[in-house]
Amino acid sequence: MTSWKSVYLFGLWGGKRVKRKRILIMGAGGRDFHTFNTRFKNEADYEVVAFTATQIPGIDDKVFPASLSGALYPDGIPIIPESQLLDWVRNESIDAVVFAYSDVSHEYVMHKACSVVSAGADFWLSSVSGSLIKSKNKVISVCAVRTGCGKSQTSRKIAQILQSHGQRVGVIRHPMPYGNLESQRVQRFATLEDFKKQDCTLEEMEEYEPYVAMGCPIFAGVDYEAILREAEKESDIIIWDGGNNDFSFYFSDLEIVVVDPHRAGDELLYYPGEVNFKRADVIIINKMDTAEDSAIRRVKENIQACNAKAAIIEARSPVYAEHGQVLSGQQVLVVEDGPTLTHGGMKYGAGTLAAKKYGAKEIVDPRPWLTGTLIDTFKKYPSIGNLLPAMGYGKEQIGDLQKTINQTDCDYVVIGTPIDLARVIDIQKPFVRVTYELEEIGTPNLESVLLPFVNNLV
Repeated sequence: MTSWKSVYLFGLWGGKRVKRKRILIMGAGGRDFHTFNTRFKNEADYEVVAFTATQIPGIDDKVFPASLSGALYPDGIPIIPESQLLDWVRNESIDAVVFAYSDVSHEYVMHKACSVVSAGADFWLSSVSGSLIKSKNKVISVCAVRTGCGKSQTSRKIAQILQSHGQRVGVIRHPMPYGNLESQRVQRFATLEDFKKQDCTLEEMEEYEPYVAMGCPIFAGVDYEAILREAEKESDIIIWDGGNNDFSFYFSDLEIVVVDPHRAGDELLYYPGEVNFKRADVIIINKMDTAEDSAIRRVKENIQACNAKAAIIEARSPVYAEHGQVLSGQQVLVVEDGPTLTHGGMKYGAGTLAAKKYGAKEIVDPRPWLTGTLIDTFKKYPSIGNLLPAMGYGKEQIGDLQKTINQTDCDYVVIGTPIDLARVIDIQKPFVRVTYELEEIGTPNLESVLLPFVNNLV
């Protein structure tokens, strides 16, 4: 690293020398790039010195390319491991660090803040409005208070309702640009073949495939203004399908937020999920069929205390597995959604519920058979326990997942991920795929909430 004590930009404002405030953006390959694009990209009084990266393997030690970073950054912007953050703050005369990733506890955020401040820089959290982009179309945002609450199943249900009322729906998904950033500037997915063309990770396919199956185009990438303009061309209504517990990138006409009573109280303990919780027009309490009554009461009390104006929809997510009865009395390996088990902190998912529902004898611990990068995943997230997260952030990790599944000593594999995993990897064991969709309980429901919204478009 080169130590710069002062950096000036000459030629601005009548030839005056202006000191540029030096910025580091802490990220995980998503919100950080959007924060740069909307807050710093063309601002000559700031210099973004680097992005830091965490949560997702293999996204550091890259460069945010010059073709995306603009005229002020002819060499692009380095992306470094977050472990180097404090060294860069001290050695590169950093003025401020901007925190720009999600699904972390308030305690975690404040520990990061204290480390940064003690190293000599300011610590910033961006406002919601500061990074929102306005659409010419109506926008419905679907966000959550934690990863794994059920955002995507909610978004799909909304899309189905809007389509039934004759609306053209375009879905924009929270960013997952883990490959070539230039080629991922604007992405559109309408067929399974598009996944191959875009060299999608398993996590991306998990999110995109259900929309493609229902004939709904989905957009993603890096440049979310350009992405929005493309989606507007073929849509009447835009659905923002959020990631983790991040807030929307777009001004929304209706903000729907999903909470999970299995993690009651987390709606007030995680960043930026609490932001979503307090902004919501509609709050969906999901998974009520499997949550404790006391946990549901706690969530409702928190809604009343923090956002009493929000409409409340009660819902469940029943699991179903075709031929699930074959699991009765069997030893099963349960494969769950990766982010839900890792930084989402859940102790179980749809696969676990299905294994219990259909009478599996035992859920087999995969740890003796872990391969490659999955060993590191369990070291980082030891609370995963005897479940296997469907980690697939690259070809190597997808290969490790395939080897681990096929090596594990079990009778059946229970697949609790949104994707048809057998389409992506060669599972050499009998398996059962679990599905689950949102089912509202009574009224109000999504139809009643959306009908006035749709009528206003006519």
